[in-house]
Amino acid sequence: MLKVIVEFWPGGRDNGRRVLATAKIGRVKNGALADYKVELHEDVLGDLGAATLHGYPRFATTIWDLVARAIAIGLTGKEGLPPRPQPLDVPIRNAGNLAYVRLREIPEPAHSLFRKRLAYSTQPVIEEDAEPMDCAYAWDWLDFLAGTR
Repeated sequence: MLKVIVEFWPGGRDNGRRVLATAKIGRVKNGALADYKVELHEDVLGDLGAATLHGYPRFATTIWDLVARAIAIGLTGKEGLPPRPQPLDVPIRNAGNLAYVRLREIPEPAHSLFRKRLAYSTQPVIEEDAEPMDCAYAWDWLDFLAGTR
């Protein structure tokens, strides 16, 4: 079995590292054309899925080809890579001179990651919004996108 671990190393240091995601890739059928089962897991989103890569030509290329194809089939059910995701386009709204974003308009997985980063932070209450307590300051959102929050 192969286990691929994706870790975050803040500032490139071992101190404070944490696991973000894992992929388990196990051979379930031997032979020149082997079958591999893959299970994907992310820290924030949990189990992403399991799938089987059928008839993979062992030893025909590098281990990285197997890993890339296993991850692709685990995410999409197909061997090919999915299209590159589009940049997040979350509207920045204004209440008077206060810029904010609606948390409900942020798609996953950014929504869960951003909420986690907002823990212990103040958030605005936008009274004219339909869900006044479901908002965040625009500068917190922009800092999150820039990788500084």
